[in-house]
Amino acid sequence: MKMIQKLSDYIEDEIKDAEKYARNALEYKEKDSALADMYYKLANEEMGHMNILHTHVTRLIDEYKKKNGDPPEAMLLLYDILHKKHIENAAYVKALLGLYKP
Repeated sequence: MKMIQKLSDYIEDEIKDAEKYARNALEYKEKDSALADMYYKLANEEMGHMNILHTHVTRLIDEYKKKNGDPPEAMLLLYDILHKKHIENAAYVKALLGLYKP
């Protein structure tokens, strides 16, 4: 399932970008509120992209299960590791965004 790997990589990219924007929002909060608000908005948009990509990963897994039964153990293990990492990183970004409060 190369597409699941590809989408997982994109999810990671979206989370990294969201973190970058969230950090910038916090950095510019007192210096330039318009710029900070823009970064805050961009961070939330990236998190939205992450959610869209995740929806398609789960859809592909469900479709695979319907056609072929349970995926191979190695594939599930890899997905579980990546998914846990994504959840932890996304939670961190959400915490940063929570500090912003525009």
